[in-house]
Amino acid sequence: MRRGVRLALDIGDARIGVATSDPHGILATPVETVRRGPGDLDRIASLVAELDAFELVIGLPRSLSGGEGPAAVRIRETAEQVRLLVHKVNPEATVRMVDERFTTVTAERMLRDRGKKGSKRRAVVDQAAAVVILQHALDFERETGNPPGRPL
Repeated sequence: MRRGVRLALDIGDARIGVATSDPHGILATPVETVRRGPGDLDRIASLVAELDAFELVIGLPRSLSGGEGPAAVRIRETAEQVRLLVHKVNPEATVRMVDERFTTVTAERMLRDRGKKGSKRRAVVDQAAAVVILQHALDFERETGNPPGRPL
């Protein structure tokens, strides 16, 4: 297992959920929800610098059959913009794309089971989805010894 802090992003049209890992790559935890708009990607780059993250894991929405639709194209474009900004603050950082099928559904269920309702749940669902994305990536690496997903 590679050591170091990782960041995960659940990129949506209105918000970006952000999660981080501990330096040992065991546990994913929520960080914040960044509103989409001016300065949003700069905030992501500053979080990479603040948390000294060596890797970003970005969820890629795929269809049930594994194909990519218009949402995946938008996420790939945003991921490339993130990669360029992140390399300005940490040229060594890698950006990896991972399958995010069912992460929002899983996050919604988790929050509902914990008693979060309505607007309170909507306010943190993006962070929870980022946690799910990152925890899956950490578990995959621990089980296989290989980094998750594909690098940009």
